[in-house]
Amino acid sequence: MEYFLHILVIAGIYIILTLSLNLMVGFTGLAALGHIAFACVGAYTSSLLALNHGISPWIGLITGACFASLLGFVIGFPSIRLKGDYLALATFGFGVIVYSVSKNWVDLTRGPMGLPGIPKFAVFGFELQPVWAYLILVFVFVLLTAFMINRIVDSPFGRILKSIREDEVASLSIGKDVNRYKLIVFMVGAFFAGIAGSLYAHYITFIDPSSFTMMESIAVLLMVVFGGMGSIRGSFIGALILVIFPEMLRFLGMPSSVAAPLRQMIYGLLLVILMLKRPQGIVGKYRFM
Repeated sequence: MEYFLHILVIAGIYIILTLSLNLMVGFTGLAALGHIAFACVGAYTSSLLALNHGISPWIGLITGACFASLLGFVIGFPSIRLKGDYLALATFGFGVIVYSVSKNWVDLTRGPMGLPGIPKFAVFGFELQPVWAYLILVFVFVLLTAFMINRIVDSPFGRILKSIREDEVASLSIGKDVNRYKLIVFMVGAFFAGIAGSLYAHYITFIDPSSFTMMESIAVLLMVVFGGMGSIRGSFIGALILVIFPEMLRFLGMPSSVAAPLRQMIYGLLLVILMLKRPQGIVGKYRFM
């Protein structure tokens, strides 16, 4: 039972990441890669504040999210003028840079040795040690993230984002500052990714650069595409299926040397079938091609 709750906690963190990336990719049409870099910044900021300065994880979570948002501004400002593959390459390169910094700045991040002993969140002096207690915390943040992003996309601001996705030139023709809207989306998406990174760090209580590789960015993008771009519900479906389903295959009773490659093959096969039969995802409203 505790293992199942653990998987739900991880799925909840990925839902937050998927929702934040969907705002950028699905609702605004930005070909953004390297999204896990913002989670990396949030995780390391929150962890280092707690370990080195004794700052509460709650304050660290907000600080880490703000730092991630600031980094979203830094990468977004020069990148928003790029489009399509060029934007994807720029954001991918940004993700590689953040990963390299976390791996090689040993004096700050301890590099490949990672940061052990990260304190957990505490409520009224009681540490959230049981998995079910942390699941409730993550569930609350999932609801808050979904509520905020839903309010954004259903607002006049969100309608402009969708117009940028559908036809950027038409948005410019009616006097909309397209670059400003893109930059805001970068910052908002990075903010929520930073929250996800902080939640992960204080749950696992250990992070190292291997937790934030570019494969993780690609996995989050696959969750967005699989569930459906431009759909809040699709973010939930994509993250839940692609986190829980591979874990279910662990119980086939096969040797680990066989089970691990088999999980990856089935995982890839499902994605190929979906992309051929329904390119917009399970409940998607938009096809980014």
